[in-house]
Amino acid sequence: MADTSTLRLALGCDHAGLALKESLKPLLAKLKVSVEDLGTHAPDSVDYPDYAHAVASGIEAGRFDAGLLVCGTGLGMSMAANRHKAVRAAVCTDPYSARMARKHNDANVLCIGARVVGGGLAEEIVEAFLSTGFEGGRHAGRVQKIEPKP
Repeated sequence: MADTSTLRLALGCDHAGLALKESLKPLLAKLKVSVEDLGTHAPDSVDYPDYAHAVASGIEAGRFDAGLLVCGTGLGMSMAANRHKAVRAAVCTDPYSARMARKHNDANVLCIGARVVGGGLAEEIVEAFLSTGFEGGRHAGRVQKIEPKP
């Protein structure tokens, strides 16, 4: 995911993550990321799994390369997204974890908690995640072990 100009990114959030999701859009535009916002688009209470499943299903179907999910803590979104094959969602609260999630775990969905990190830190986390590629090598076999067994 190091070349962000070709990245197809799906955004999703619940009501708790709406303001932070919206505040990250200028950064994504600056990085020239192709973004599709799957909602929510209003502050009314909604169920986070609906948006996590929408983003993860898009990745599963090959419509998107990666996802960015925002809820109160990032935890619920990651749990729902990780139920999908080929999705490796990581909750990150700092840029180092975001880089390592990409570099060693080939994470393709970043989950952020709007009640955990502020806007400036969230921007750093997103930029670290999107600008880091998967290292492969010894980590590739480990990532394969994450996949569900038939």
